[in-house]
Amino acid sequence: MSTQYKGYMGKMLDINLTSGKISEYNLSDRDRELFIGGRFLSTKILWDELKPGTDPLSPENVLVVMTAPLTGTGAPCTSRYDISAKSPLTGAIGHSNSGGNFGVYLKRTGWDAMVIRGRSKKLVYIEIDEEKVSIKDAARLKGADTQNAQEKMLAGRKGGSMAIGPAGEHLVKYASIVSQERSHGRTGMGAVMGSKNLKGMVAFGNKKIELADPDAFKSLVKSWLKLIQKHPATGEQMPRYGTATFLTLLSAHNALPTKNFQRGSYEDAALIGGERLADEFLVKNFGCLSCPIRCGRVVNIDGKEVKGPEYEILSLLGSNMLINDIEAIIRWNYELDLLGMDAISAGTTIGYAAELNEKGLWKTGIEWGKKSNISKILHDIAHRKGIGNDLAEGVRFLSKKYGGEDFAPHAKGLEIPAYEPRASVGHGLGYATATRGACHLDGGYMIYFEVSGPITLKPFNYRSKPAFTILDQNLLAAISSGGQCLFTSWTMLPPAVYKVPGRKWLSTLVTGILTYTWWLVSLTVKLPAWLLSFHMPGLPHSKALRFATGMKMTYGKFFKLGARGYTMEKLFNLREGITQKDDTLPKRFTEERLIPGKKNSVVRLERMLPAYYRLRGWDKNGVPKKRTLKKLGLDFVNIDRLPSR
Repeated sequence: MSTQYKGYMGKMLDINLTSGKISEYNLSDRDRELFIGGRFLSTKILWDELKPGTDPLSPENVLVVMTAPLTGTGAPCTSRYDISAKSPLTGAIGHSNSGGNFGVYLKRTGWDAMVIRGRSKKLVYIEIDEEKVSIKDAARLKGADTQNAQEKMLAGRKGGSMAIGPAGEHLVKYASIVSQERSHGRTGMGAVMGSKNLKGMVAFGNKKIELADPDAFKSLVKSWLKLIQKHPATGEQMPRYGTATFLTLLSAHNALPTKNFQRGSYEDAALIGGERLADEFLVKNFGCLSCPIRCGRVVNIDGKEVKGPEYEILSLLGSNMLINDIEAIIRWNYELDLLGMDAISAGTTIGYAAELNEKGLWKTGIEWGKKSNISKILHDIAHRKGIGNDLAEGVRFLSKKYGGEDFAPHAKGLEIPAYEPRASVGHGLGYATATRGACHLDGGYMIYFEVSGPITLKPFNYRSKPAFTILDQNLLAAISSGGQCLFTSWTMLPPAVYKVPGRKWLSTLVTGILTYTWWLVSLTVKLPAWLLSFHMPGLPHSKALRFATGMKMTYGKFFKLGARGYTMEKLFNLREGITQKDDTLPKRFTEERLIPGKKNSVVRLERMLPAYYRLRGWDKNGVPKKRTLKKLGLDFVNIDRLPSR
């Protein structure tokens, strides 16, 4: 089914693995206008296709592989694509965004997306080129790691690829999908693929993506690249140290998870930080297609060049386990990628198990500072052997089976990432309200505006956080839905502000102004789109979508896109029985003070949630109001008929 808009190929695949039938999925331009692409358009498809209560690992679950209008256009950082389904880990909306090259090559075959149903009787993979789509036998790939599987499916040809590893085949609830060396890590999309007996996918295409205004788009891309390359965050900090740049800084500000989030700083942070990684192990940088930032690390370990670790695993299998051996963490990171397992959920689950072991609730031999058995534990999880069978279910499952729910680091069943929320209470609010569960990106990445960024809000001031959290959640989600990496959002802050921390008096003044003018931000997030009919300096994303698609996109409409998609995800969760009671965090973060004697060093959700709901146009129970649905174009949903009402 074609589309009037450019930037899209205009067709989506509909593949039934049970019957082997391959057809075209019909999608209206109205849905494209409302949800653009990526996770939001995928959520709308899942809303339409899934019955409430669908078992995530049953053939009835639907897996959606979705590109976006900017994917593959050559704009900065536009190799991104999304994989969505109902999550087997949380039971909520599940989606995982990544780089790699599969999304670009899929689009170049002439297809924007794949809607995959059913379950194959035998292990298979999908191959797509410009002429045909095939479901092929994958018996020879059974048990193969993600790298080996991709190589065998490509067979020396140039194309896009992605695959699951042993963890996906064994239905580990947080199994990942790997494209090249980039991971779709969160919410267990690898387990959904495994449940369908789908080992992987390859795509070979070279079709051109037509744009609505190619000359204007080309000019914008040229200036955008300069902006990114000259900006302190995207042109200096990230290329030099990658995401690991944050580790020592966060430790200094009590925001580094340590000993299963018992505290926020680690005395050996420098031994596992980005500076040491760059100085002693870095061979070169790498990046996704069309990415000028190149935050990826290639490191040398045991005489072999492999993908280097991101901040998350350096923290969660480092400071959070009281392990200061960076070489060991590099090896575990590589093993996790080959096994096809989310490093965040795996690291947080193992850290939680260490505290269960310490308290005598579940004796496993997993101990603080003990590294000799970590590699075996990772392999046992991936193959569901011994204690690995329980660890493969995640933190929420373990807390219900063995106890320790008060210190179980998860929200909605998704393990908490490597940022201590009590040091950044807006970030904690983001964890609690993020639709896919505890997520530093879906939650709004408020840590950057409270701790790690050049100018910050007061991290413990809860009154200022609901509006800023919504602002960040909507913008980041809209950027993702358009097909771009979230690091491109960092240019929103002009380069001059990076000089502010060097002037203490000015830094203090800016922090106070930002913190106590929160009411202005509250007004801004409630403004109608027509009052924001411009494009924000430093955020060219809305203009890029306009030139690519021909849609009448402005900053106001872009922000509204984020609000609409976020609310659509909330509606999906409500239909699955995930309600206000699930917008929470364990008592470790809401009742145990991070800093003794500092009463505000807890996440005061009871103070922040009412304002958050009100600003989003939801009622006191976190349910979107009818007038909000109408304003967002979501009035096709009968809110009174949701099972949660």
